[in-house]
Amino acid sequence: MSPSVSSPFVGALKTLKRPDLFIADAFVAGQWVSPTSTFPVYEPSTGQVLGSVANMTRDDFVTAIKSADKGYRAYSTSTTAHERSALLRKWYDLIMQNKEDIATILVLENGKTYAEAVGEVAYAASFVSWFSEEASRAYGDVIPSSMPNTTVMTMKQPVGVCGIITPWNFPAAMITRKIAPALAVGCSVVIKPPSETPYTAAALVKLAVEAGLPADVIQLLPTKDREAATEICTSPIVKKVSFTGSTKVGIHLSKLAMGTMKKVSMELGGNAPFIVFEDANIDLAVQGAMVCKFRCSGQTCVCANRIFVQKSVAKEFTAKLVAEVEKLKVGYGLDKETTQGPLVNRNGVEKVKQHIEDALAKGARLETGGGVPKDVDPSGFFILPSVLSGVTTDMMVASDETFGPLAPIFEFETEEEAISMANNTEFGLAGYFFSTNIGRCLRVASALECGLVGVNTGKISAAESPFGGVKQSGVGREGSMYGLAEYYVIKAVTIGNTNA
Repeated sequence: MSPSVSSPFVGALKTLKRPDLFIADAFVAGQWVSPTSTFPVYEPSTGQVLGSVANMTRDDFVTAIKSADKGYRAYSTSTTAHERSALLRKWYDLIMQNKEDIATILVLENGKTYAEAVGEVAYAASFVSWFSEEASRAYGDVIPSSMPNTTVMTMKQPVGVCGIITPWNFPAAMITRKIAPALAVGCSVVIKPPSETPYTAAALVKLAVEAGLPADVIQLLPTKDREAATEICTSPIVKKVSFTGSTKVGIHLSKLAMGTMKKVSMELGGNAPFIVFEDANIDLAVQGAMVCKFRCSGQTCVCANRIFVQKSVAKEFTAKLVAEVEKLKVGYGLDKETTQGPLVNRNGVEKVKQHIEDALAKGARLETGGGVPKDVDPSGFFILPSVLSGVTTDMMVASDETFGPLAPIFEFETEEEAISMANNTEFGLAGYFFSTNIGRCLRVASALECGLVGVNTGKISAAESPFGGVKQSGVGREGSMYGLAEYYVIKAVTIGNTNA
């Protein structure tokens, strides 16, 4: 269903070279299914309804899972690794050919800037390209046997039907990072996209089928019904669940999945430290902070949530960071002058406000931001990028992931204190630090309790780099050579009496 003609973003939809990529239906058992029930999707810069999307039921998920099982059994046995590689490469080509349209759709439902959206689509496509090349590299081994006249070897085989549950902050990249390796090894997938951003997922699925991937290998079911979505975790047919989202939900889904002993990959919450030592290149540190704090308006799981700055350089760093933050232009994502879009919903705005108010009440200072921009739609989900100084560990922002454009600055005295403060969290996804001392770089990189570390950079995500956390930030790794292993099982084959 399309938005009403009075909506200000109708013009953007009319610019699509392929309007057929804006899809409100589900894709089940090889067909686009028109909904009997729908739910609204909102455009974040106005708060208006962008469109209504299929609201699928538990019965629909049961049908999709059965279809995916049928598809997996045919796909895994009838295609070679080389053929699967070629199919993924065709899908990559189609994504890149249509990246402007996908980016426009992404902006309309997510709110991020067009430049960021185009970058995300290319990032999403890079996973398809990467795993198209990894498809033929699921090598087995021959193991020297302890028994005479015996050979032991291993086979790597697809796990089966995979349930995929993705977040709204990267609606293109989080899907391809999960399903490209699954398809590469011969699995099928049942995707439950985020209710905030289902349109991007539908466009990607349409292109995957156009690329020649068997229709019943990919199922897409938007829903607002949590009970329907739990079928992914409880069905004995589904052999693997991959989820990106909050730790609370991830723990719940993991418990459900263990009821049938599924493999799980969980990429969960973060509370990333960003440390600036006195020997750092301050300008480089400010640049890094801008990248990893304000990308996607601060709505990333690897976002710098706590900025620790050594006291001797805190004043300089803060002044330079504030100057850069005040250059940001908040507005509608499709406006070329915009560098910061809205948050995805009203709850996100309220959480940022709550963290600012709590910090100020406990003695922090607001260096910039804190309010709503004047030249935006008041019904949109906007808040100014903000910087707090004088932040202490008793404030909410020290322990609760903000998920918004708020940079809280803590001060520290020693390296040991910085590491202790950085690790004082139940989470362990990403961490960053800046130093020109090579010894310190090695010590701190080793000491930080997280799955990803950025040293003198705020950019740590790429198809070739393993992505995942420790502690309550999850289990498993996505992307890289290690990401393929999440979707296969290892079978040991022992051949005896080889001299007979």
